[in-house]
Amino acid sequence: MTDVVALGEVMLRFDPGEGRIRTTRSFQVWEGGGEYNVVRGLRRCFGLRTAVVTALADNAVGRLVEDLILQGGVDTALIHWVPADGIGRTARNGLNFVERGFGIRGALGVSDRAHTAVSQLRKGDVDWDAVFSAGVRWFHTGGIFAGLSDTTVDVADEAMAAARRHGVTVSYDPNYRPSLWAGRGGADRAREVDLRLARHADVVVGALGLAGRRPGDGRVPAAEVPEALAEVAGMVPAARVLATTLREVPSAGVNDWSSAAWSAETGFVAGPRMPGLHVLDRIGSGDGFAAGLIYGLLTGAGLERALAYGTAHGALTMTTPGDVSMASLTEVEALIAGGTAAVRR
Repeated sequence: MTDVVALGEVMLRFDPGEGRIRTTRSFQVWEGGGEYNVVRGLRRCFGLRTAVVTALADNAVGRLVEDLILQGGVDTALIHWVPADGIGRTARNGLNFVERGFGIRGALGVSDRAHTAVSQLRKGDVDWDAVFSAGVRWFHTGGIFAGLSDTTVDVADEAMAAARRHGVTVSYDPNYRPSLWAGRGGADRAREVDLRLARHADVVVGALGLAGRRPGDGRVPAAEVPEALAEVAGMVPAARVLATTLREVPSAGVNDWSSAAWSAETGFVAGPRMPGLHVLDRIGSGDGFAAGLIYGLLTGAGLERALAYGTAHGALTMTTPGDVSMASLTEVEALIAGGTAAVRR
């Protein structure tokens, strides 16, 4: 039986380490994807049974991605394999080149993901009733998957509605990426899609992505976060929990990291504050936050404790390379309890 299922793209990430994409001669290869990273963290760090619904072109690159997913412990039985034509004319696998940044130079992502197999998924391709009738407890997807194509919006809508019918808790992360919406309606269209899908969600992660007139309008000052979350609550009245990370970026290598949440039962809740957090690789930290939050809510820990799990796990995700978490539950709980970076022997 699977605890958590995610729907999203899994790409092959090429990491130049301390170098730059445009000058490197070698890359470390990882797997990653906004929705997938959440279930990978829930499996590897928090010990839950997870699976990913995605699609891959059936060639050596797709099988490499599958092998990396298997190493992360995530069930691959729900992967939709698409025949490869040899050159990627009809379907291909997504690539993501990411440099971490340093000091005044921010992180940079250059994705190569148009016409991927997963972007061509259509409503009806997945038997969601079969997926959710097998005891799944939680379903997660987000705006990255929804933004891949016009058809993936419908797939996400279909999946979320089916999850709700089966009594499965649903979470959604707006996770706006301007590159996905360029030439397809931009931020206004992304907001329209987010509101359409978030109406199915019990939990909205990255909820500040729904604040303001459109995605990417600007950072919400810390003092205005309670009001902004209350505004979002009015836009998605079915959501029981809204949560968000809060980040200030003095430099690529040092971030002030925190979180906040709202629920109808608790009202506004502030998460732990971690000022001056040293960052090795910030990519995937929001997904790490989502994984910890979901774990806390699934285990009945309460919103304040769930925020602590999310904040600590997201912080630890930033201390290792790659999109995915390398943290353990013991490390997460030690950080929540006030642990330090002292050597452990």
